[in-house]
Amino acid sequence: MAQPSDSVLDRAAALPDAVVRYADHADGVVDLHLPAGPGPHPLVVTLHGGFWKQAYDRRHQRPLARDLVTAGVVVAAPEYRRVGGAGGWPMTGDDVLAAFRALPALLDGLGVATSSVTVTGHSAGGHLVLWLVSQVPGIDRVVALAPVADLAAAARDGLGDGAAQALLGGSPTDVPDAYAAADPLRLLGSADPGTHITVLHGTSDDVVPVGQAHALADRHARVEVVALDCGHFEVIDPGSAVWPTVRRSLLGGAP
Repeated sequence: MAQPSDSVLDRAAALPDAVVRYADHADGVVDLHLPAGPGPHPLVVTLHGGFWKQAYDRRHQRPLARDLVTAGVVVAAPEYRRVGGAGGWPMTGDDVLAAFRALPALLDGLGVATSSVTVTGHSAGGHLVLWLVSQVPGIDRVVALAPVADLAAAARDGLGDGAAQALLGGSPTDVPDAYAAADPLRLLGSADPGTHITVLHGTSDDVVPVGQAHALADRHARVEVVALDCGHFEVIDPGSAVWPTVRRSLLGGAP
């Protein structure tokens, strides 16, 4: 019998090789999954989804991380403050930015040498990586997996039972400045022109519709959208039929 598409959320996987801290609060940690060998290794920074809600954390990305480690990649999975805990905007974004900026020193402190930098994220994590690349230069590659890329549309369509409103403190009419500060659809034009940006999105996604990806590409011609024959969770599941395509993109190959 086939597993449910969201079974990856509860699937057991090996623990990280190290956990390091980037901030003093409870969520200020990063799981590190480390390959064998001296390096330098490519670095993949991955941000989990879950509509920015406290109920979801970085643990459900461990199957993805352990698969990438077998390809000789260092995988860093930051946690961040979330809605229902100490999160919300701008705290959630502040954490993502702080974790990313702290990683070079944290890795250096463990003697882990890295080379290229890819950032990826799923669903709400996809939103966060698209936002991150608008804030910092020098990222080689962004691979957003089924991202919430248009926050105003997410609010309008009620995605995640009003998750965008919960993150930002209201509707686009109520808190326009928060949407302007957090929405990749508006901000991606300021991203480093040297960063390659790809969005992989399932055409049968009933959690975050693929129209979110197309709206981003319509606004920003540099965004490459790869439509996959799947739903929402298969893009982070190493056991899914589309995983080889996702994996190639994360490792720098053509999707």
